[in-house]
Amino acid sequence: MKYCSSCGEDVAKRIPDGDDRPRYVCNGCDVVHYQNPKMVVGIVASQEHKVLMCRRAIEPRKGFWTLPAGFMENGETTMAGAIRETWEEAYAKVDSPTLYRMFELPYINQVYIFYRAKLLDGKYSAGPESLDVQLFSEDQIPWSEIAFPIVTEILHEHFDDTRKNEFPVRISEVDPVWQRKGPKQQPE
Repeated sequence: MKYCSSCGEDVAKRIPDGDDRPRYVCNGCDVVHYQNPKMVVGIVASQEHKVLMCRRAIEPRKGFWTLPAGFMENGETTMAGAIRETWEEAYAKVDSPTLYRMFELPYINQVYIFYRAKLLDGKYSAGPESLDVQLFSEDQIPWSEIAFPIVTEILHEHFDDTRKNEFPVRISEVDPVWQRKGPKQQPE
């Protein structure tokens, strides 16, 4: 960061009074510019033991499959953001989302929060950020074409939880090595 978004003056990285870490502070108006983690929110939307997935039309990982998810907007809750992202990417409506999974990725300053929900009316189609949208049973999922290891992990957990009919909320920190290699081997 070079300039203040409030007054346009130069900024410097220094520890503001009463703080404990360096921040970008305006040299003109003394506004502190905090940089906080980005929130990614999404939904594991299901219908009759199948999960709704989107083939990405945008980078990163264009052409690969993922769950409907994206960055939370200012002024919305995590649930509202997850519902919005599901509509934007899959034109799908969901019923009564419940908190399901949280991943903390401090090395890239992101937190991912996923809800699980049933498709409301069974209707879906590709939104502007998706090339295709489909419902997949566990044995139909294109495991080698999953966009992100986190999605693979959520899918394994979801299908295991569905068999047990138990859906605990899980929270874990993801390290860079796990993110590159993935959580576990995908089924053949």
